[in-house]
Amino acid sequence: MNKKRPVNLDLGTFKYPITSITSILHRISGIILFPCVFLMLYALGKSLNSEEGFNEMKTMLSTPFAKVVVWFVVSALAYHLVAGVRHLIMDMGVGETLEGGKRGSLIVLVVSVVLIAVTGFWLWG
Repeated sequence: MNKKRPVNLDLGTFKYPITSITSILHRISGIILFPCVFLMLYALGKSLNSEEGFNEMKTMLSTPFAKVVVWFVVSALAYHLVAGVRHLIMDMGVGETLEGGKRGSLIVLVVSVVLIAVTGFWLWG
């Protein structure tokens, strides 16, 4: 038996590098976006169906809870988009080194936080 195997598998005690954090967040944002696409398509269809449907969606989306939901969805979309662009850039051979990956991950986090903050100011400003 191999005695060097880890005994404690508590995920909270592991130290995750920034590259793994951005990768995990990219996957989580994609999982969040999947069901949200159906909600957004439903709202779009209802708003385009009739003037009554449009007014109903307008009223519903003006509530504070709906604004939080919209902000959550747009935040997931913004992060997923920025991280996806990073992957496309890496597919072209830019930032494939360890240092380039760390720098790219930091850029993804900073740009995403800025976009998420701008979205919040847009919704509640």
